[in-house]
Amino acid sequence: MTVQHDAIHPDGAHFAFTDRWGGVSAVPYAELNLGGAVGDEAAAVLANRDIAAKALGLDPSLVVWMNQVHGREVAVVDGPWGEGTARIPAVDAIVTARRGLALAVLTADCTPVLLADPVAGVAAAAHAGRPGLVAGVVPAAVEAMITLGAEPSRITARTGPAVCGRCYEVPAQMRAEVADAVPEAWSETSWGTPAVDVSAGVHAQLEALGVRDRQLSPVCTLESGDHFSYRRDRTTGRLAGYVWLDG
Repeated sequence: MTVQHDAIHPDGAHFAFTDRWGGVSAVPYAELNLGGAVGDEAAAVLANRDIAAKALGLDPSLVVWMNQVHGREVAVVDGPWGEGTARIPAVDAIVTARRGLALAVLTADCTPVLLADPVAGVAAAAHAGRPGLVAGVVPAAVEAMITLGAEPSRITARTGPAVCGRCYEVPAQMRAEVADAVPEAWSETSWGTPAVDVSAGVHAQLEALGVRDRQLSPVCTLESGDHFSYRRDRTTGRLAGYVWLDG
């Protein structure tokens, strides 16, 4: 498994993104599928989540996952949800003020957004697909962070592997609707058809909110055989992004 892991010192904010290798899932979820609602064996997903967490030096029981639905709802958490997936609410962003608690977001073309204000001790993870971008899930996550004491000027943002604006083809009307909400998401494919650039839209939203410390992953999931892509393969696994603050 290759995990892109970036730690900010001395404040201790950590950001990590997985690729698809080093897990136990079989084709078509090979290998490190971390998504529990894509048809893979539950035991394999749990094993993969253990593998990924331990590779990052995390306690697998202290990782908070979401039931993602392409909306803008945010949950503030101070620990895992408890036993059973029925206890996990339908949200697309989670925020915590608990140091040492890791927040996770699942993607396979959508943009994973990781945020942290180490001074305030507040972190957030958000799932920004095209609908979530338009709905404003990332601004909603930042607003929740501010409520807990974060300041946009101190927030560090990392967006992970996602389908790029040169590959995410959409109908012209859909592009127009997205661009009406977030103009910076307007794009064109490398073959000249209408497209949407979700990651560019997310970064524009963060810029408008005053978040200046940002990094954009260069990886396009559709182009990269090392990453899961729903648009490329349909039946496939899910990558994960993780954010946490040192205790």
